[in-house]
Amino acid sequence: MPIDDPRFGTIVQCSCKEREFVERRARKLVERSNLAALADKTFDSCFHPDNKPSVAFVQAQQYARNPNNRWFVLLGDTGTGKTHLAAAIGNYRLALGEPVLFMVVPDLLDHLRASYAPGSELRYDELFEAVRDAPLLILDDLGTQQGSPWASEKLFQLFNHRYIFKLATVVTSNLTLDEIGGRLASRMSEPSQCTVVATESFDFRGGKDVATPQSGESRTARSRLRRVEDTDRP
Repeated sequence: MPIDDPRFGTIVQCSCKEREFVERRARKLVERSNLAALADKTFDSCFHPDNKPSVAFVQAQQYARNPNNRWFVLLGDTGTGKTHLAAAIGNYRLALGEPVLFMVVPDLLDHLRASYAPGSELRYDELFEAVRDAPLLILDDLGTQQGSPWASEKLFQLFNHRYIFKLATVVTSNLTLDEIGGRLASRMSEPSQCTVVATESFDFRGGKDVATPQSGESRTARSRLRRVEDTDRP
């Protein structure tokens, strides 16, 4: 470029290498993902055939077929199948040849911390950029991480970037949106961009139906369901 051009001296990737870069990055994403350990978590294995598919199952399947750059948030108590459904979404998209990054939130934060070390094979900025810009990012167990200002800021940077640029994101949590609170909950509950679903209706581990809103479920379940209903209102 001419010396007076603002782009003078800037390194620009050659267009002939762009496809190679994209493919290499996709492979790295798959390698870093935890989906390999969850390959058996599919929609076919989500529930016993004698049980009617739950609302969460139906909506997760619909999302997997067409994420459409939206967010899908699964809230529910332990054992209600959040991780199974989230992994099923990831495996469905992976089978279509699309890169998916599945990370447990505390593990993600540990990886980011470790990348600061001088001997780390992966630089912090490279790892954070890969997670931030993954075509489909699945974050499992939000809320189980140890709280710290650093962790809160990293998660908000990640959520905010994906929210602004409308990148397909799946989040699971044992907490209600009220319990998550603050800036993260605000990004997860925008009706125009996010679908929020409660998974209280079936215990995937025990194979038993659990209490419904009419039969006296727990306070946490009532709060979660009420909060989800609120996000559906205009």
